[in-house]
Amino acid sequence: MTLHVAPPETGLDPYPILSVAGISRFYGERIGCAGVSFDLWPGEVLGIVGESGSGKSTLLRCLAGIDRPDAGQVLFHGQGAPLDIYALAEQDRRRLMRTQWGIVHQNPRDGLRMDVSAGGNVGERLMDNGARHYGRIRESALDWLQRVEIAAARIDDRPRQFSGGMQQRLQIARVLVSQPRLVFMDEPTGGLDVSVQARLLDLLRVLVRDLGLAAVIVTHDLAVARLLTDRLMVMKDGHVVEQGLTDQVLDDPQHAYTQLLTSAVLSV
Repeated sequence: MTLHVAPPETGLDPYPILSVAGISRFYGERIGCAGVSFDLWPGEVLGIVGESGSGKSTLLRCLAGIDRPDAGQVLFHGQGAPLDIYALAEQDRRRLMRTQWGIVHQNPRDGLRMDVSAGGNVGERLMDNGARHYGRIRESALDWLQRVEIAAARIDDRPRQFSGGMQQRLQIARVLVSQPRLVFMDEPTGGLDVSVQARLLDLLRVLVRDLGLAAVIVTHDLAVARLLTDRLMVMKDGHVVEQGLTDQVLDDPQHAYTQLLTSAVLSV
């Protein structure tokens, strides 16, 4: 199913920041995702929802440059000509992922250096983007730790000394500190209590508005999808079965599978 819509009225770049065409990933005879196409616009948040095994995390990994798809193309419209991310050399793709992109992994240990201090984890991202002044780097790291409700006194502690929820918050601070143009998030609110989750989601919404940040967010939580996303893609067995504006999809689902998902939430 193809998802191409007019850009939101953001006053920003009239071209999509990400153009995805026919992305497919297979594991032997099993379908990870198949024939997914869409455009993502600056300042827009796209949610991908579905049950475990629906293919949403597989799709995210292909979009983010982590897993190479078996078919299809992902174009990133950064500065200058669009970049086919899988036509780039591995070194260039990784540089793109460290600078203009941000990736929040479901398991925070995949996105953190466990032997580096909390402040060092956040500061490394700034150094990847050219920062060299130690005092300013540490100041920015401290500011972002406090934004995600990690006490200033923990700046020199290592992630292994943190709880799982604190590790996730640290990973989010590490990603957002450099204000990337595009962020991919795989279940970003897992392990967080309700109050911290709400504050982090509000922070991301501010960044989307003020910086033209675009995001693709995988979540099983339809409440998070409603709060944060502009559009939704619903996946089942590797295929997109429904798509549209978030409120329209959740309030008036057309596909039987989407109706099942939304009714399950209402019955809880």
